[in-house]
Amino acid sequence: MSQDQDNFRDSIGTIKEDGKRAWVFPKKPSGKLYEYRKYVSYVLLAFLIFSPFIKINGNQFLMFNVLERRFNIFGFPFYPQDFHLFVISMIIGVVFIALFTVAFGRIFCGWMCPQTIFMEMVFRRIEFWIDGDRGAQIRLDRQEWNAEKIRKRTLKWFIFFIISFIIANVFLAYLIGSDRLIQYITDGPTQHVSTMVSLLIFTAVFYFVFAWFREQVCIIACPYGRMQGVLLDNKSIVVAYDHKRGEAENGRKKWRKNENREELGHGDCIDCFQCVNVCPTGIDIRNGTQLECVNCTACIDECDTIMEKVNLPKGLIRYASEDEITKKEKFKFTPRLKGYTAVLVILTGVLVGMMFLRNDLEANILRLPGQLYEHKEGNIISNVFTYKLLNKTTKAVEDVHFELMSPKGEIKLVRTDNFDVQPEALAEGTLFIEINAAALSGDKNNLKIGVYSKDKLIETTTARFLAPRSYK
Repeated sequence: MSQDQDNFRDSIGTIKEDGKRAWVFPKKPSGKLYEYRKYVSYVLLAFLIFSPFIKINGNQFLMFNVLERRFNIFGFPFYPQDFHLFVISMIIGVVFIALFTVAFGRIFCGWMCPQTIFMEMVFRRIEFWIDGDRGAQIRLDRQEWNAEKIRKRTLKWFIFFIISFIIANVFLAYLIGSDRLIQYITDGPTQHVSTMVSLLIFTAVFYFVFAWFREQVCIIACPYGRMQGVLLDNKSIVVAYDHKRGEAENGRKKWRKNENREELGHGDCIDCFQCVNVCPTGIDIRNGTQLECVNCTACIDECDTIMEKVNLPKGLIRYASEDEITKKEKFKFTPRLKGYTAVLVILTGVLVGMMFLRNDLEANILRLPGQLYEHKEGNIISNVFTYKLLNKTTKAVEDVHFELMSPKGEIKLVRTDNFDVQPEALAEGTLFIEINAAALSGDKNNLKIGVYSKDKLIETTTARFLAPRSYK
């Protein structure tokens, strides 16, 4: 590729030479892969919309309540005490995406990313329905503001706003919980003004993203596109143009009927620009892998359609690696992929093990700050503690009490002996632990305390017990 041909890498395709926005008007895609993407998108859209409203064992299927620090992932509740599990889950997600990027490029962006799904399968299709295909959109954009343009723009922007408002509601259900959202809707906006303001802000953000910012999210805002330069190599499967076949010896050339292109030394690319016209980010895939490419496969379908019309083999643009195009090497499970897979398997194993070891009731017993021991009659040493019990389930834990497992001693609760811990609630209180000095081994002693529900041991925890140094 010459220096002149390589100038496209000096700037982003959606920015003109004068620095202004180059608006992208993609052609309406069609083809086998586009149909597959529609089916995948419908499933993922249903998943995104209904996940906050599905419950498993009383827990919301997915919830990310940052304000109250409560998270539900696939029906499993996570609290601040489980932050290490949440972190491991996020790391697994990052490694998983990195693994698939190394192997299959930016396939996540083209097939699974919410931005792409909403933009291409919802908003863009509404735009095709109202404004028409690429040519009609360009003409509508250039024409003066007459009755037709005002009518189409008003209708489109109104529908975009309604969909953005629906997305904002779903997004809010992820943040505060679907039950609370439904309660707020039932109560009416005047009863929850702050929530309504937040909802309108989210609506404005989504409207801005899908009505104006659009593909710029993938090109400018999303850091994942820049990760390609680090993660991709010549063995990664990406949406690629077969430059060996398309350019041949004398480069690409416009199609002419009954012309023997092979004898003239021209490649199979007929320079029709349909792959460029259909691209939602406005790039020319024939220039090679670019950060703007989201691997949406629209160019593959369009090129295959053109090849079929001119009786040339399909697959000029296809899923392929650079090594497959230049060296005819098939995909291999490289040592790099094996390394990512090993890390993924190890982290997944650690997470599964920690999930099995995770208790439904989290117990913390700590000495009251600033308090020492108390020496009572009968050679008894007493310490005062505070306890916190977090019930992570949707069922109440009844008749809870503490027992000192080692060394021998007595636990006395302030105000009550037994109590209940309500579902997804925190129970707090104060207790005294009294131990005979003869059972203590020094001034600092480790205690093992059992938490019981009725007669069943449900959790164990430890605490530090202070005593005079003379008792050893």
